[in-house]
Amino acid sequence: MRGAGGTPGGIGTFLLGAAMVIGGGYMFLQQVTVTSGYWYFGGYNAFGVSLLPLLAGIGTLFYNGRSALGWLLSGAGALVIVLGILLHLQIFFRSTTLFDTLIILGLLAGGIGLVVRSLRAYGPADGEEPGREPGLE
Repeated sequence: MRGAGGTPGGIGTFLLGAAMVIGGGYMFLQQVTVTSGYWYFGGYNAFGVSLLPLLAGIGTLFYNGRSALGWLLSGAGALVIVLGILLHLQIFFRSTTLFDTLIILGLLAGGIGLVVRSLRAYGPADGEEPGREPGLE
């Protein structure tokens, strides 16, 4: 029977590691606060201006659905809006105890280590003699 990553064995190690990564990741993300600010360009709120290419593109596409200019304006307008939102995010790690932080980071590091370990073969690989180290001649 093949295990994690197509190697013999390791399915239990993989599941334990995945559970640790999921638990540590969940606990880590619970400590993160995300806020956003206003878009300013030249001292003025620029969000409304960023909508203009998108609206012009949508209008052009309603007039002619095959318009390359309409698709370009719509795509560029949507990209500007998404990038504007992402670039103005502020991400903070909330205050937490050292113990909780060590538990979170320990779960993440240990879980990643177990997942990677589970992808290695546990028993003798196909065509190798049992009890011999591969690559040692």
